[in-house]
Amino acid sequence: MQIPFGIVFLRPPVVIFVVAMLITRFIALLLLAVTAAAPAAAQTFYGPAHVIDGDTIVVDTANIRLHGIDAPEQDQQCIRGGASWTCGAESTAFLHAAIGDDLVICRVTDLDRYSRFVATCSASLVDLNALMVRQGYALAYRRYSLDYVADEADAEAAGRGLWSGEFVPPWD
Repeated sequence: MQIPFGIVFLRPPVVIFVVAMLITRFIALLLLAVTAAAPAAAQTFYGPAHVIDGDTIVVDTANIRLHGIDAPEQDQQCIRGGASWTCGAESTAFLHAAIGDDLVICRVTDLDRYSRFVATCSASLVDLNALMVRQGYALAYRRYSLDYVADEADAEAAGRGLWSGEFVPPWD
């Protein structure tokens, strides 16, 4: 019997191998498409952190803005006891001390207008965003979140950090 032109008969093991390869490639392409289409909120960064200021860190190569808080800029001055004090530098130093040598995990919630990741970060199971506000070194950034309003009220009532003197809110 003669096989018609163009028809190829494959042995069963070869057919199984070819089908398995096609399925594997399809799954890989599907995973690539899903990952590429995933929102920033699906990302997590983990590792040592470099502190930029009281509300911004770098983990790996990702610039991360701490979600729901706003801290004074590094060079911002505040007034305490009638004298100027470097509240921005103190805020940065507090975040640096809070992290220490611990590894940081950041769960991304959004991207900001500067294409930084916005995330809730923790070190040693401590929510750094909440800690910065609760200790008075950052304010609850109500424009974007109400998550840390109670922490801010606690800091203000106790006169901690920025609340120990006079300051211009970081967003002004």
